[in-house]
Amino acid sequence: MMMLVNCSNCHTPLQLPPGATSIRCAICQAITHLGDPRHAPPQPPHSGGHPPPAHSSYRPQPSPYNHAPPGPPPSAHGRKKAVIVGISYKFSRHELKGCINDAKCMKYLLINKFQFPEASIIMLTEEERDPYKIPTKQNIRMAMFWLVQSCQPGDSLVFHYSGHGSRQRNYNGDEVDGYDETLCPLDFETQGMIVDDEINAAIVKPLPVGVKLHAIIDACHSGTVLDLPFLCRMSRSGQYVWEDHRPRSGIWKGSNGGEVISISGCDDDQTSADTSALSKITSTGAMTFCFIEAIEHGNASTYGSLLSSMRNAIRSARGGGGGSGGGAVVNTLLTMLLTGGSLTGGLSGGLSQEPQLTSCQPFDVYAKPFSL
Repeated sequence: MMMLVNCSNCHTPLQLPPGATSIRCAICQAITHLGDPRHAPPQPPHSGGHPPPAHSSYRPQPSPYNHAPPGPPPSAHGRKKAVIVGISYKFSRHELKGCINDAKCMKYLLINKFQFPEASIIMLTEEERDPYKIPTKQNIRMAMFWLVQSCQPGDSLVFHYSGHGSRQRNYNGDEVDGYDETLCPLDFETQGMIVDDEINAAIVKPLPVGVKLHAIIDACHSGTVLDLPFLCRMSRSGQYVWEDHRPRSGIWKGSNGGEVISISGCDDDQTSADTSALSKITSTGAMTFCFIEAIEHGNASTYGSLLSSMRNAIRSARGGGGGSGGGAVVNTLLTMLLTGGSLTGGLSGGLSQEPQLTSCQPFDVYAKPFSL
């Protein structure tokens, strides 16, 4: 089994091949040596308030990210693994009401609709008691590494994120709009954001032929947050063209042969809503709610029908007519959340976001079946 170490410079999780004594980071190009103490995980304080003596037999709590998920061996059709991140930023000026609800809904959907084993799903929310599962920058990095670790043909992977997103000026010329898109971990104000280049290097580039990854990103400015080469630009009538977002430098931002598709809450210059306007019951991310609604109502047979259904639901909410939305939809998922959500917080000004689809390769969105 390959060993997991952190880059001595930027602390990105790195997979050290057996027998290797050093490794170069793909993000910052720094070389980390196995004996370098800077990549050792920090030890929590000793129970007596002082560091343990040098001869102490203390061992830190094992990380859940150092091994494949427990349970029976993978079937002939491959494994299903998921990382689900929901961040509420509670007690801060950035607080969101619906993101932990989104995470719970997504976990329920993956287990009950797509047969993901519960033991193969890692949840990162502020409600988790395991310190490795609090959605800090380092823990999200580790979870992304775990998701693609030792993946094999036939595996189906899901990365779901519900929380704040942002963007920052890009200076290396690899962004069409001049901005890098980012995700905001719980500790982003002190540790910084996770930039799309890092997400791409962590969960897109390593994927070999036969592995499938779906990223479902419910955040502001998230249209191209995986930096995938092609974006499906769809009109209100459902017609579409694939836009080429490959960097002018010629750098390949796709996978190593695997299939990667990202469904995001809005375009790069838009914001995503955290609202009760769609469910009429509790606060959710508008994108996550419409994604689940489309699947529950049988409107997700293809990627084109899924994207169209999500966009129509948001337009209906924006127009105030409700359309096929409202409190009756996805009851099988939302009734489990009634005790946990806010019953307030509709949107003044309505919903202006348009969910987006990006991919490593263009395809016929109305012919390709959707499945996780």
